[in-house]
Amino acid sequence: MATTTTRTGDYENETGTESEYGYDRRRSLGGALLFAFGVVALMGIITAEAFYPGYNAGVQEISDLGATVPPDSIILQPSATIFNVTMMVSGALVLAATYLLRPTLRDRAFTVALGLLGLGVLGVGVFDGSEAPMHGLFALLTFFAGGVTAALAYRVVETPFRYVSLGIGAFVLALLVSIFAFGLAGLAHPLAFLGLGGMERYVAYPVLLWTLGFGGYLMGASTTPAENAATVE
Repeated sequence: MATTTTRTGDYENETGTESEYGYDRRRSLGGALLFAFGVVALMGIITAEAFYPGYNAGVQEISDLGATVPPDSIILQPSATIFNVTMMVSGALVLAATYLLRPTLRDRAFTVALGLLGLGVLGVGVFDGSEAPMHGLFALLTFFAGGVTAALAYRVVETPFRYVSLGIGAFVLALLVSIFAFGLAGLAHPLAFLGLGGMERYVAYPVLLWTLGFGGYLMGASTTPAENAATVE
């Protein structure tokens, strides 16, 4: 009777070692943190909107929940504190997930993009809408890094989720480019009927929803060496 243990996946043919189990745990925890990011960010935005009198999601930007742009910035409490703290916690969750996933996914471009997403979200919370130009720069970093991260996930996930990730990333980046292009040309964007806030949400929410899916994917793909082993008698 002989017992042979083999490994599959992206662990470079290591066999039943403790380091494999460590990678699995890092992958699973990283996925949990990204899932938590999606939940915390979405629920924090919804909660801040609920406390903001007369808030119009079509007209107003998401960041208005923290503070409107200068020179006459409007800061309403408790919405501002809820939103800003939510963004800081969310950014920290993504940065922690990036640290955990870097050695397990082994894709530098993807982890750099994910880290920039976390940095952007953190910066949005630290510098509210009244802090120009820092807030705007971090918001742009968040949007572009989010689209790039989803697109690059194509390299680290399996079918069919890789095509979902690529599609979401391409959609977000194409929409961002088109918004700038139509704005520079002085033309009305085809989605202008959604309002500024509506178009911004068409960029931000697909990334948040993708993060929920990606986090779940990582948690589901993580197993212990015993569960990955094949026993041949």
